[in-house]
Amino acid sequence: MEKSKTLSANSGYLGLLVGLLMLLSPLINIAIPENAIVIGTTIFIAIIGVLTFTGLMVVDPNESRVLILFGKYNGTVKQNGFYWVNPFNMKKKISLRARNFDSELIKVNDKIGNPILIGVILVWKVEETFKAAFAVDDYVNFIKIQTESAIRKLAHSYPYDNFDDEEKDISLRSGGDEINHKLEEEIRERLELAGITVLEARISNLAYAPEIASAMLQRQQATAVVAARFKIVEGAVSMVEMALEQLSKKNIIDLDEEKKAAMVSNLMVVLCSEKAAAPIVNTGTLNH
Repeated sequence: MEKSKTLSANSGYLGLLVGLLMLLSPLINIAIPENAIVIGTTIFIAIIGVLTFTGLMVVDPNESRVLILFGKYNGTVKQNGFYWVNPFNMKKKISLRARNFDSELIKVNDKIGNPILIGVILVWKVEETFKAAFAVDDYVNFIKIQTESAIRKLAHSYPYDNFDDEEKDISLRSGGDEINHKLEEEIRERLELAGITVLEARISNLAYAPEIASAMLQRQQATAVVAARFKIVEGAVSMVEMALEQLSKKNIIDLDEEKKAAMVSNLMVVLCSEKAAAPIVNTGTLNH
């Protein structure tokens, strides 16, 4: 496939001057006696002068003009300034500025079949003007469709979350930079055909679809409660073990196996209870 080539155009000020001189050519009739040949020539020159003005163009910073002469690609003017080119050239304007594409939320199934809503932010710019102009029909619409396709492929490749084993698989929610890198590479490969450079691609919105959001929220809450309980019990066992060890080492009290069991039971209830314990003061002996 043909690649973009940078074209150096002629100065627009020179073209403007030549065009003005041609338009002023009818003034020659004032100094020269009327003659059909002279009149015809001056009219022809004036028409050429008008045509000359159509070759003038202004290229703003970070913009370009793709020049096409009778179906042939002549080149691209990327340097900003005032230029004159062949008036018969068709001048197609293509911006070289970085642009954002904020996709709408797309409903798609993740790797395990859960319906989710996902959206991305894409930062892109045109690098190859020839491909952007001729390789695809409408490169802006091409970007939207291919980005959506890349999002769907990414969502099908990973689960939304991994409740059972956090280290088993990379998930969309916890993948972070790795997931964004995968997304960026996928979009870059698809947009290369249109001469587009991907500057950044990242997930901007991620959520369960409304029909399962409530159930998944309950599951997340249950998982969090189980994880918290596990930590509480683990800490309580360590504290009870430390208490028994310190009592035995310092000979503060001599506990038989039955008393140790009762103490462990009471401490576990106090430490693992959801509510603050209400102690009962024993005014008798330890045996009552």
